[in-house]
Amino acid sequence: MKKAKEKQNQIQFDNYTKEPVTLGPYTSHMYRNDPKHLGFLFARYKFVSKMLSSKSEVLEVGCGDATGSPLVAAQVKKLHCVDFEPLLMEDNRTRLKEYKNIDFSLLDITRQSYSKPCDAVFSLDVIEHIPKKLESSYFKNICRSLKPTGICIIGTPNIEAKKYASSASSAGHINLKSYQDFLNFLGTYFVNSFLFSMNDEIVHTGYYPMAHYLLGMGVGVKNK
Repeated sequence: MKKAKEKQNQIQFDNYTKEPVTLGPYTSHMYRNDPKHLGFLFARYKFVSKMLSSKSEVLEVGCGDATGSPLVAAQVKKLHCVDFEPLLMEDNRTRLKEYKNIDFSLLDITRQSYSKPCDAVFSLDVIEHIPKKLESSYFKNICRSLKPTGICIIGTPNIEAKKYASSASSAGHINLKSYQDFLNFLGTYFVNSFLFSMNDEIVHTGYYPMAHYLLGMGVGVKNK
């Protein structure tokens, strides 16, 4: 067995030889084509992990290849990840099998809610892909997946930043929102709503029209 020059690094080489970490299909593509975006992705998940720390049952809606999900799983008791893409779910289960408090289910949130109410739900980079005619179903089923006092966090690109988006991004982002539209939606479904701005990896409370990304938080489900 080859030995590292610095003893404290040996475990890293040993683990890498036994089972190196594999990125999922979405994140692998991102790493190859726009690696700086990984910083933005992980910053969003870190924000969620801090906001939902110590929660017992948390649901991620639209987990994709779940590369950021372990950041949240490290802070909560149980993380349930759902997505409507069948190609992802078995790969996620295999690639992330070491995370014992994460499970994966196939679910289209515009058609049904999760099987049981959770303490919190989060959904990053999902609503902008949902047709406007289905967005009310998206929000209603998220609310049905929450306990009455639950917390919901939704992240989406700001429509103000659309002119800077790549052609691939623009093709998929069919339902971008302004900060005011986003706040109105949160206020429709939640007793309390909060909105944060985000530029690159920095989450702040700055001027919304200059934000590239919006993070909205709803607390307490309204009776609908």
